[in-house]
Amino acid sequence: MYYISRNYKSLFNAAGKAKTDCEFVFEKLGFKNLGFKQSSIPNSAIGTIKNFFGIFMALLRLPKKSTIVTQYPNNKFRGMILFFSKMKRCKIITLVHDVRILKGRTKDVEAELNQIITSDVIIVHNPSMKQWFLEQGVVIPIIVLEIFDYVSEKKPMQNSNRILNNTYDIAYAGGFGDGKNSYIFDFDTLENSNYNLRLYGIGFDPNKRKVEEEASVVYYEGVFKSDEVAYKIESDFGLVWDGISTETCSGNYGAYLKFNNPHKTSLYLLCGLPIIIWDKAALAGFVKENNIGITVSNLKDLNTILDNLSDTAYKDMKQNVADIQTKVMSGYFVETAVKKALDILV
Repeated sequence: MYYISRNYKSLFNAAGKAKTDCEFVFEKLGFKNLGFKQSSIPNSAIGTIKNFFGIFMALLRLPKKSTIVTQYPNNKFRGMILFFSKMKRCKIITLVHDVRILKGRTKDVEAELNQIITSDVIIVHNPSMKQWFLEQGVVIPIIVLEIFDYVSEKKPMQNSNRILNNTYDIAYAGGFGDGKNSYIFDFDTLENSNYNLRLYGIGFDPNKRKVEEEASVVYYEGVFKSDEVAYKIESDFGLVWDGISTETCSGNYGAYLKFNNPHKTSLYLLCGLPIIIWDKAALAGFVKENNIGITVSNLKDLNTILDNLSDTAYKDMKQNVADIQTKVMSGYFVETAVKKALDILV
């Protein structure tokens, strides 16, 4: 059983963290890396050259009729990986991280589907994403991941014994300034007596505030590497909401939440935080079923929801989060999904 590691250029990028965590799980399950050692060279040109030679040499060494687990997207090299793997009659497992069609990044459904389903089994985020693939006529086996892991050797403890008061701290982690979360400053225009918002990420612009900083409930806490931020976030909840509006998750980013498992959700769970999420998000079902947070249709309602939240209800959610925290930090969800995929291939 094999995989091919590569260069992940940004240590601040959640996408890189998700893929390196998967590689950790692959190793744990006994997969061997045929490529160069995992690296984090920030220079795109050097990283691309390293990836090309590492992947090409790995594919030459790939044994015939073996099993290879791949992660999609793999940008320029996906076609090469599929060609060699098929030529050598290997079994292919594809773990899907992003679907560009659903993000509004391409309109060529057939081309992207072929890149993904030229596999023997695929692993997708959640039941909503699986249903989308089935509606496209996909007939190969599809495994549901449930949620991404956020692997960590040490459990973040800073939120374990926080004392509840009348004002909840809500964390939001992510990059700013790309239209994905321009609604953030609208929190200052909503009824907000029961919460403050604490932001973690790159690209924050304080000039976009709609009130004076002294009157704002939005606090910027800085930017941290993806393997450090879990120990820096101090809050009572983590927010999963994308788009330009507080009224609903809108635009391409908001629509993608109906299919996507945002990696920030896993980060919050690693931090021991219950989730606040859009009620139409694909992960809303997971949050409700496991009682690990609150679903909300319009952020103007959040203040009232928090006002009516009892200490007992919050503590129950916190305990349920602790159970899942242990799983995400160990790679449980990816490990379980890959094992199911291997069982299908036997």
